[in-house]
Amino acid sequence: MEKEILISVDSDETRVALLEEGVLVEYYVERPVTQRVVGSIYKGRVENVLPGMQAAFVNIGLEKNAFLYVDDATPARIGDEEEDYDDIKHATIKDLVKVGQEIVVQVVKEPFGTKGARVSRHITLPGRYLVLMPTVEYVGVSRRIQDEKERDRLRKLAESIKHNHLGMIVRTVAEGKSKRELESDLAFLMKLWSKIQHRARTNPSPALIHRDLGLVYRIVRDAFTDEVLRLTVDDKAERDRILELLDFMSPELKAKVHLYPNKARPLFDFYGLSAEIEQALKKRVWLKSGGYLVFDQTEALTAIDVNTGKFVGSTNLADTVFRTNLEAAREIPKQLRLRDIGGIVIIDFIDMEKVEHRQEVLKVLEEHVKRDRTKVHILGLTQLGLVEMTRKKVRQSLESALMKTCPYCEGRGKVPSEDTMARQVRREIKRILSQSDSEAILVEVHPSVAALLIGTGGANLRELEKETGRTIFVKGSNDAHMESMNLRALGSREEVERKAMPVRQGQILEVRVEEPHVSNPWDGIARVEGYVLDIEGAGKMVGERVRVEVSKTFRTYAKARLIGAEPN
Repeated sequence: MEKEILISVDSDETRVALLEEGVLVEYYVERPVTQRVVGSIYKGRVENVLPGMQAAFVNIGLEKNAFLYVDDATPARIGDEEEDYDDIKHATIKDLVKVGQEIVVQVVKEPFGTKGARVSRHITLPGRYLVLMPTVEYVGVSRRIQDEKERDRLRKLAESIKHNHLGMIVRTVAEGKSKRELESDLAFLMKLWSKIQHRARTNPSPALIHRDLGLVYRIVRDAFTDEVLRLTVDDKAERDRILELLDFMSPELKAKVHLYPNKARPLFDFYGLSAEIEQALKKRVWLKSGGYLVFDQTEALTAIDVNTGKFVGSTNLADTVFRTNLEAAREIPKQLRLRDIGGIVIIDFIDMEKVEHRQEVLKVLEEHVKRDRTKVHILGLTQLGLVEMTRKKVRQSLESALMKTCPYCEGRGKVPSEDTMARQVRREIKRILSQSDSEAILVEVHPSVAALLIGTGGANLRELEKETGRTIFVKGSNDAHMESMNLRALGSREEVERKAMPVRQGQILEVRVEEPHVSNPWDGIARVEGYVLDIEGAGKMVGERVRVEVSKTFRTYAKARLIGAEPN
C-alpha cells in the first residue's frame, strides 16, 4: 500500500496528513494554545483520596485536577526507591496514596470537556524501536509483528540489553533491526529517564518535569517507516530538523524527505485535502454507491448509522443491503481514524437476513481496522444486530479539536420552531405585564417570530392586547437570535412608541430593498432598525439601495413610496 506523509507548518499551527493510496486517513493539528499533554510527566500533589471510587485527584498544575485510578496508582521507582510490589497487588487507593503526598505521574488521557486528565504512575517512554517502562520488569514484543521467529529474536535481544528493574516493549518498526540499533535507542531513553528522575527529586510540586515531544517529532518517530513512499514538508527549517532526527533514528529514510517548493499554492490545497478535512467534520458521509453513513458523537459513545440512500441496486434487496454494508465496513474504519474517534462505537448496519452476509461484513470490518495504529477491539454483533467495538481514547477527536459546541443550541443541533418561540414570547409578555403598571411594552425578536406574533393584518397582536389590556409593540431584528426575546422598552404609550417607531411620516430615507412583499410581490420590503417599510412598486428591486419617502406609519410597519425612480 502506497503511504505518504504531508506536513504543513505555519507560525501558529502545524498540520499533518497521512495518506494511503492518495486518500486522507489521518489528520492532526497542533497549536500552541492547544498543545496536547498526553505523554507528559508531572510531579503532582494528591489533593483528594476517594475510597468509594478507588481513585484520587492529583494537582499537576493544569486547570482541573487529574484523575488517578487505583490500578494506575502503583508507586513508580524514582531514584533508588524500592517497593515491595507483592504487598500492594491488592492494595486500596488509601494504601497507595495519601492527601498531600507528592507523586510522579504521566498523562494517559487528555482532559475532555468537564473531566480532567487521567494519569498513571506507570511511566512509559517511547523511542524509535523501544518503549522503556521504568516502573515494571517486563519484556514484550509488538503484536503487529506476526513472524514467530522474528518475535523470538527480538525478545531475546531486548532481554540481553535491558537494565535491572526496568522493562521494555519492542515496537513494530524494530522488525529486522540489529542489536546495535536497539542498544542505541535504549541508551537515548535511559538518558531521558535519568533527567526525569533528577527533575522529580529537585522540583517542587506541581511541576512539569517532561513534556512529550511535538507533533512532527511524534509522526517521524511513530509513522515514518519503510512503508512510507515520501514525506513532504513545506517549511525548510522543519525539513532540516526532520533530517537531524533521522540522522539518529533512521538515516536510510532521509532520501524520502522532500521540501515542497510551490509557495504560491499551499501544500494541502495542491493535494486537494481541504474538502476531505471539511467532510470529516460533517455528520453525513456519502459512500460511492450512493449509500451514506451518519455519525452521532456523544460524550458516552459514537453511534454510526448505515443507510442505502440513493443506492437501489440491480438484482434484489438482499444484495443491495449486503453491498451497502460491505462498503460501509470499509469506510467506517477510515473515518474512525480520520476523525480520531475513541471510546465505545456502535454501528447499526442495515439488517441482513443471511448469516454468511453478516459474517462477511464483520470480516471486512476486522480486516480494515488492522490498518489503524490505535488499538481497536471488535466485540461482535449484539442481539439487536448492532456491532459493538471500542477504539482506544487518548486524544480529543478531530471534531473536538477543531470545533466547539454551538453557544445557541448547546449541542442539541436543533432550535425551537418559530411557532414554539412565538408562543413562548406571548407567555413572557403576559408575565411581564402582569407584574408592571406600564401602559406599553416593546420587545425585539427574530423577524420570523415577529411575523407570527403580529399575525395577518395584526390580528394576533390585537388579540394579545385585548388579553392584557396594554399596548404592545413587536420589533423584528435579524440580529436577534431565534431563541431570544429582548425587552427594549416598558413605560407610557408615548415613550414606548417613540422607541418602537424609528421613522415618521414625511421622512426621506435611503434603504436597501431586502425582499418582495409576501402577499403583494409588487411591493418591496426594507427594514429600519428592524421596523418594516412596505415600499410601493419596489418588488423587483431586491438588493438595490433606493430613496423613499415615508407616506404613512402604523404600529408594526410603515408605507413608503419611491423617490426619483420609476418602478420597473
